[in-house]
Amino acid sequence: MGDFTSYIIGAVLIAIIVIIIGLILRKRIYDRVDQLEAWKMDVMHRQVGAELQRVKALNLSGETQERFEHWKETWDHILTRELPDIEEYLFDAEEAADRFRVKYAKKNLATVESILTKNEETIKTILKELEDLLDSEKQSRQAIETVTPILKEWRHVLLENQHLYGPAEKRFEQALDQEQQAIEEFYAMCDDGNYFEARQHVENIKASLEVIGLRIDEFPLLYKKMNRDLPEQIQELKNGIKEMKREGYRINDDMLLTELRDMEKQLKTYISQIEQTDEPAVYDWLQAAEDRIQEIYLMLEKEAKAKHYLEKHMDQFTKDVQAASEDFVLTDEEVKTLQQTYLLEGSDLELYENLEKWMHQLEKDHNQLLNSLSSVNQTYLSLKEQLELNQGDLKKFKESHVEFRDQVRSIRSDELEAKQVVETKKRTLFNLEKRLEKSNLPGIPDYIKKQCRDNHGLIETIQELLHEQPLNMGQVNTKIKELHSNVDILSEKVQLMIEQAYLTERVIQYANRYRSQYPMLQAKLLEAEQLFYQEHYEEALELSAQALEEIAPGAVQRLEERIELPY
Repeated sequence: MGDFTSYIIGAVLIAIIVIIIGLILRKRIYDRVDQLEAWKMDVMHRQVGAELQRVKALNLSGETQERFEHWKETWDHILTRELPDIEEYLFDAEEAADRFRVKYAKKNLATVESILTKNEETIKTILKELEDLLDSEKQSRQAIETVTPILKEWRHVLLENQHLYGPAEKRFEQALDQEQQAIEEFYAMCDDGNYFEARQHVENIKASLEVIGLRIDEFPLLYKKMNRDLPEQIQELKNGIKEMKREGYRINDDMLLTELRDMEKQLKTYISQIEQTDEPAVYDWLQAAEDRIQEIYLMLEKEAKAKHYLEKHMDQFTKDVQAASEDFVLTDEEVKTLQQTYLLEGSDLELYENLEKWMHQLEKDHNQLLNSLSSVNQTYLSLKEQLELNQGDLKKFKESHVEFRDQVRSIRSDELEAKQVVETKKRTLFNLEKRLEKSNLPGIPDYIKKQCRDNHGLIETIQELLHEQPLNMGQVNTKIKELHSNVDILSEKVQLMIEQAYLTERVIQYANRYRSQYPMLQAKLLEAEQLFYQEHYEEALELSAQALEEIAPGAVQRLEERIELPY
């Protein structure tokens, strides 16, 4: 019985919870219905109708009339069809909520919200377009009020300055008349209610009038350039060309005069055209013509400067080439004389041959330049450029020539230097041998004797080479370098050997005080003395020093610090 009662209580509680949830959901639906109803009423009372009445008061026609009808139909559709449909959807949602059909009620509410959102966008678009229409009418009239004074101002400019425009004044007046006609068309559009077309029309008028004004403003200067300035420049340039030709300048006067006559013909054609109509191409042509005239002036100026340059520098260049040629002849004789005594290196001979060819080419270029000056086929400007190239080439030749001559002349000094080196090294060898004799050593090691013999032999070889005809200084210099190295090495070895021998004697003398006390030391010292008398001074020093260090550490270093060679 207790379990059954629990089931009953549980079922009742669940039913109560379900009812409460249902009531809450139904309350929410009712609240949402009220919100959407208020939204619907807000849409219904929007001032769209009043705005349409404001527009209707205007004189509408054409595209404006079509737009107005579309706006009116759209607003009527919202009021008569979509808002009543919303009312039905809201009613169905309330009924569904009463029956706790929450899902169906929410579906109807979502449909209502979608319709209202769409209506909001539609109303916003209508009001925006209505505002644009009203603004278009207002702004267009304001714009046309600014255009009219500008048109009058340009008419005044033409009237006050007729002499600056010539026959073109008539075409500018016609262009302004067309804009006046366009203004009248604007007012007609406004009277007919074509406000959108009128707005676009006034923008076109402003753009067109701006172009016309720019042309009116630019024309006097353009007309003056084409009627007076440019013809005067062309005539002045023609006179200058003829004068330069009479003075002997090498210019293609026929080609230039023909080009200028063609320019005059084209100029007359363009003058006639701009008096009758606007010709955009004339602006580019005029700029190109002015640029070409300046280009010809610059070319003539360069030709005049080139002639002056040639008159100033050509004679000096001729003298420089002749001097360089004579100088090279002396070098040629010097080389031939040297070749009788010395054997020149292959690189020196190759450089000499290249210089000889270079000199011939310079003489050839100089003669060609002289011939070109005598004829009239080349302009002074091209001849000046050629002269500058030849001058630069001659300068480089002189530098290379001096370098080669100094290099060849150094062969003699190399010979003298080689002889001095031989004498110096002979004295060095003699001094080394004398030092070895005075050293009182038991003997001289074979490797020292051999190196002395080798160096004497090398000296004899060099002396023989120095007596050869022709003398090969390249080979001599190679042997001289070898002699330098060998004698220096021998000097170092002799010095080292004497130091080792003397230090060995001092070490053995110092170690003798310990001989009687240390038999092992006695044995090593005997062996070291034997090596010493066999001329193995380095091994003797190593053995004696090692033996002494074992008995008296640091003694060898002290001996080295106090050692002074007696020879």
